[in-house]
Amino acid sequence: MSAPGPDVQRTLVLGGARSGKSAHAEGLVPADGVDYLATSRPVPGDAEWSARIAAHVARRPATWRTIEAGDPEVLVAALRSASPGGPVLLVDDLATWLTGVLDDAGAWEAADPESALAHVEQQCAALATALAETAARVVLVSAEVGLGVVPATPAGRLFRDRLGALNARLAEHCESVLLLVAGVPLRLR
Repeated sequence: MSAPGPDVQRTLVLGGARSGKSAHAEGLVPADGVDYLATSRPVPGDAEWSARIAAHVARRPATWRTIEAGDPEVLVAALRSASPGGPVLLVDDLATWLTGVLDDAGAWEAADPESALAHVEQQCAALATALAETAARVVLVSAEVGLGVVPATPAGRLFRDRLGALNARLAEHCESVLLLVAGVPLRLR
């Protein structure tokens, strides 16, 4: 599948685990003039997670600028400050971004769930608004978690429900939405 045409400013690339969504999204942007917004946060002592991050870093062209966007506000600020002729923004990925938002809010086992979820909603709304208003071309990567069984744990259900809602909200602002299945891109919009 070729890069989006000139009328596509925002693209959302969805897919399950190991579907090829990140690699496909990387193929949609130019070899240079890219700001890669990395949303993962390092986890001290987790060698497997560090190896995943290293694999993503190794795949990126040296001409891309990496912006560490594990802090939710960094991603929103990057979208807000982007200029129309500036770098393409590649955000990888929204599932790890949302995990950080849920962590920061203490939402997994909050003593005050309403307050925690209000914080999560505020961050998600700020992201959606920034995406809708950005002047830059943006390619977003996110996990599609709504195709499986209902998670057995409250934390799993919270994550699935919140990520599904975030994906739907962001898709409203994207001219192109793709779903990767077994490495094959399916155009949804």
